[in-house]
Amino acid sequence: MSDGVLTPPVSARDHVAGPDDAPVTLVEYGDYECPYCGMAYPIVKRAQQELGSQLRFVFRNFPLAESHPHARLAAQAAEAAAAQGRFWEMHDMLFEHQDALEAEDLIGYAKSLGLDTAQFTRDLEAGIYAKRVRDDFRNGVRSGVNGTPTFFVNGSRYEGSWANENAFIHALREAAQQSSRSTRTTADASG
Repeated sequence: MSDGVLTPPVSARDHVAGPDDAPVTLVEYGDYECPYCGMAYPIVKRAQQELGSQLRFVFRNFPLAESHPHARLAAQAAEAAAAQGRFWEMHDMLFEHQDALEAEDLIGYAKSLGLDTAQFTRDLEAGIYAKRVRDDFRNGVRSGVNGTPTFFVNGSRYEGSWANENAFIHALREAAQQSSRSTRTTADASG
């Protein structure tokens, strides 16, 4: 168990939106059926719009299957879409349709996104991405995640309120400024 530190750090394995050299990396451990994650979804979208290239966003699966019976399959659907290069489109579709996450709904979303639905269906039925989802979940537990959504900013657990949109975005801006200042200080010291 960590002390609010992201384990493992962001890597090529992750689903990333935004530049690798962004001063702020926001990682969300989320559940597609969680109503709180559904409330956080537009707030994260706004943060992405407002911070632009200053923000790198990473989403990791943390399906709370005991409370949300469709969450695990929805996470696997996002991973199956990722295999066809459409993770973020499926991620958005799932959050925008949280009340419809049955297998037939997921296949319908895959079709609407132009995915190879036969492959997508085979992947879901065979549980091809179940291990990937389980690994994300286990990494979340190691990082101290016990509910959703849980956010990490630049590798440290975010303890503020994500539900207060302005405060959340302000905290991300502050993290960007701190990161930029420390990068400049390091560059000045070595130059």
